[in-house]
Amino acid sequence: MRRTVVITGASAGVGRAVTRRFAREGARLGLIARGRQRLEETAEEVRALGGEAEIFAIDVADAAAVDAAAEEVERRFGSIDIWINSAMVTILAPVEDISAEEFRRVTEVTYLGCVNGTLSALKRMRLRDRGTIVAVGSALAYRSIPLQAPYCGAKHAIVGFLDSLRSELIHQRSRIKISAVHLPAVNTPQFDWARNKLPNRAKPLGPIFQPEVAAEAIHYTALHPRRELWVARSAITAIIGQKFMPGYLDRLLARTAWSGQQSDEAEKERPDNLYDPVAGGYAAHGRFDARATQNAPALWAAEHSEAIGIGAGILAGGALGWALGRLLSR
Repeated sequence: MRRTVVITGASAGVGRAVTRRFAREGARLGLIARGRQRLEETAEEVRALGGEAEIFAIDVADAAAVDAAAEEVERRFGSIDIWINSAMVTILAPVEDISAEEFRRVTEVTYLGCVNGTLSALKRMRLRDRGTIVAVGSALAYRSIPLQAPYCGAKHAIVGFLDSLRSELIHQRSRIKISAVHLPAVNTPQFDWARNKLPNRAKPLGPIFQPEVAAEAIHYTALHPRRELWVARSAITAIIGQKFMPGYLDRLLARTAWSGQQSDEAEKERPDNLYDPVAGGYAAHGRFDARATQNAPALWAAEHSEAIGIGAGILAGGALGWALGRLLSR
């Protein structure tokens, strides 16, 4: 089956890795991002991998432009089966150093961009009462960290929005599926082009995973929808920890998150992508390949949870049978 998939933030980072994952199975892809040149490079990559691509150099904060892109995707490729909201921007700075306009901009792209994409997808999926919408979230949607308040707030807002929408769809007996995939730290170009007001270059906080790990999780969830998928032990620990000991995490992050999000290299004056795309040969990976891992046992367990459950049941049944046998043989 050749699926029609729309991906926002498709030209770099997690979005680029997800695009490659769907291209390998011959998907028809609507690719949304701001930079035309990188989108064209992404589309060439899609075709080389066996997929089809239509590009839209637009800002997801522009609801009308997103809706027009969705209309064109369906005209070109047919009904949208899957919509993935991956576009985001962030800024690293203490709250007092972030302007109201900067807060607004991060919110418009990271939160309202997700809302705009979701509304455009729903508008079309409701006509057929089928389809899957996946929001690319973060452990920071549940456990905020210092120095990224606008981004954390936007990711929290996405969870609230999806919870409301999911309940409405259940009430309406809709077959449209809504999922969120909450990621750990990922090795993407965001740490080279995000607006940074800290003295040193930005780096991910905690264990770092390659974008292909995120792409696999998102692809799996799009094809096997679930309410949420928490990717990797670090994300799971942060989310569960917030539920049971938020005060402890407040104090822990107060001690560790300043140095934990800064490298030893001084930040230099450079362009950032808060309002406009940054030129350059960026793709899926950032500069942390030497530290990033492709292995996420927790993701493997989630993908194989049914088989694990069956296996556990067989083992438990076998153990019970053995115990009963021993008891009856006495």
